[in-house]
Amino acid sequence: MAKYVAEPFKIKMVETVKMTTREERIEKLKAANYNVFGLSSDDVYIDLLTDSGTGAMSDKQWAGMMIGDESYAGARGYKKLQSAVEDIFGYKYMQPVHQGRAAEQVLLPCLLKKGQICISNMHFDTTRGHVGLLGAIPTDIVVPEAADTFNYAPFKGNMDIERLEAKIQEVGQENVGLIIMTITNNSAGGQPVSMANMKATYEIAKKYGITLILDAARYAENAHFIKSREEGYADKSIKEITREMFGYASAFTMSAKKDAIVNMGGLIGVKDNEALYTMVKGWTIPYEGFVTYGGLNGRDIEALAIGLYEGLEEDFLRYRIGQMEYLGDCLRERNIPFQFPVGGHAVFLDAKQILPHIPYYQFPGQALACELYIEAGIRSCDIGSYLLDLDPVTGKQQQSEMEFTRLAVPRRTYTQAHLDVVVEALEKIMERRDQIKGYEIVWQPPVLRHFTAKLKPVE
Repeated sequence: MAKYVAEPFKIKMVETVKMTTREERIEKLKAANYNVFGLSSDDVYIDLLTDSGTGAMSDKQWAGMMIGDESYAGARGYKKLQSAVEDIFGYKYMQPVHQGRAAEQVLLPCLLKKGQICISNMHFDTTRGHVGLLGAIPTDIVVPEAADTFNYAPFKGNMDIERLEAKIQEVGQENVGLIIMTITNNSAGGQPVSMANMKATYEIAKKYGITLILDAARYAENAHFIKSREEGYADKSIKEITREMFGYASAFTMSAKKDAIVNMGGLIGVKDNEALYTMVKGWTIPYEGFVTYGGLNGRDIEALAIGLYEGLEEDFLRYRIGQMEYLGDCLRERNIPFQFPVGGHAVFLDAKQILPHIPYYQFPGQALACELYIEAGIRSCDIGSYLLDLDPVTGKQQQSEMEFTRLAVPRRTYTQAHLDVVVEALEKIMERRDQIKGYEIVWQPPVLRHFTAKLKPVE
């Protein structure tokens, strides 16, 4: 029987949520053009759309916000954040930005040119979008185990080392502008990357003279998985493991809205390359603002400096991953398919198996997300073919290897009872899954379409 890990905190403040009827939700979803991003949060009961900026900050973070220095230049919080980044990650240079995609917008043009290939264990949506906007070509090289959602593998987020080197040799090292290691690997189901795999990837990058950076939004969760699953790390602290992980890269981008548990904030880190850091500062000023605030309020910077440490706490991470494991165990007991084992921030339902009658071009992950909202007011999102934009060369619909519906759980926000509601809703959906229809897009933007596209059910 599934066991829940008790919260290592007590609740100090609550937010009332509205209960809606099934009929109301059907109308709300139709008005949103069957795009869950178009729903009003007031009409959502359990919001698992994303874990980005949706967590509950601690009393220490809120207290820190009260003493935030709002100076335009040279604010105290900048120095505090700089000290935290150097202490935790071992990087000499740091640049705050307002969120993860801003970090990509600033850093990627410094490293990637038009026509070059950008290789990743798997690009997430904004990363893929920014690579495409630069005229570069995103290429995913994740291990084959990632596509096997039923069987256990400890590190399904790993880069496929043999295919990585073969790809570099195939296209020529001068045509590979960048390697990005995403930790944890979101598009593969929030799956972790092993330390051995990071080291091997770094050695190949060094061998061919290619820059390797980390997409480090969920670095602490990845460190927890290494500690619990990889030989030789059980007795190391999360901070020690984090230091080693970041040692196998030259720079990083981070949405601090995840493992740093803030509602807004991002980071760029540069290990020791002063010339690269100078370029980063040069791009930051026109895009984000002066370097010591980088698009953030002083109070946000203060909360971020505190949150970086709170995200490393082992009791918190045990509970955090424990929530996902509880949800996954409940689903497994009921034979509801998902990416097994669970990821660090979410459970990824295997929509391809749940809705096998819906083809990829009718978006089974999106269909399941819509059905979850109709059933119980639960908002989730597609991580599959709907997430992919049209092929930039052919203009055709791309097919994702995996068709997931992501249940991303905000940090320190929902309880066991909320997760039980999710399980009950999925049980009911499984009983009538043969009746669920796919969707077609009636309008879409050219890039990152899933945020604003309009859909309709397939008749």
